[in-house]
Amino acid sequence: MNTSSVKYNMPESSTNSTTHSIGLMNSLDIGNMCINSINFLFGLPTHSYVLWLIVRGAGSGIASGIFILNLSVCEIGNCLNSVFSVLSFWFKSLSAFAMFLSGLVFTGRPLFQCLMCVERYLAVVYPVTFLKFKPLRYRVMCSTAVWIIILGACLFRMFCSISINLEIQTWFYFMQFLSILFVQLFCLLAVLRALKQSGPGERGRERGRERGEENHMKKRAFHIILITTVNMVIQYLPFVISGLYVILTKQYIVALWLTGSISYALAGFVQPVLYLHCAGKLSCLCSP
Repeated sequence: MNTSSVKYNMPESSTNSTTHSIGLMNSLDIGNMCINSINFLFGLPTHSYVLWLIVRGAGSGIASGIFILNLSVCEIGNCLNSVFSVLSFWFKSLSAFAMFLSGLVFTGRPLFQCLMCVERYLAVVYPVTFLKFKPLRYRVMCSTAVWIIILGACLFRMFCSISINLEIQTWFYFMQFLSILFVQLFCLLAVLRALKQSGPGERGRERGRERGEENHMKKRAFHIILITTVNMVIQYLPFVISGLYVILTKQYIVALWLTGSISYALAGFVQPVLYLHCAGKLSCLCSP
């Protein structure tokens, strides 16, 4: 996550406190550079491989993989943002483009993850309604709408975020992350509850083999949704807590922000790893 372009007003009480503030900013910059470097070195090949598999038709096909495809494009943009964020420490002219790409980080990933959660919710909890939709059509329409929102967010980050008060920005992203976390948790927990219950016709089956296979599939889906739920909490909760702390106390804690940045960066690898696992590309993680 790009934090290098955000300026925080530190209290100026004495020479020691000023020196301490400079030290905090240096630690923030160093931590941010490390996170961006790891995100680029490991994220770019991982998301590029997922993108290549989807375009090539591996896994479940392009129609069912449109959201993860768009998410991978956002993550590749996030990896490029990591490069420009690091370079902007020495070449200030690149900071504007880094700010533009940061819209993919703050808006692109959360929205596409939210779409995936809502889709799973409809497919499991309201399967009859879900089957009435044409998968390719509604996914393309939703993706197009999200990309329009992402473009607006990128332009906002590029032209307006520097001139807008930090407290207003904190409120905006706090509400965005909190609402997205609420929607995703509601959908994922509803899916987990539905998977725990017996499906229609499951009690009346006479063939134990078919029942065992269906239970295995439900158990596998339950584990994937459970991992996704925990990942969402780890991804968004630190930033929600950090934003709430800044709003209430008007103070900024570097360690809290770095914890959120690390959690957000590492959580971005969970979704592609799950996709590779489901596509059978991770032999070490595949079920026997």
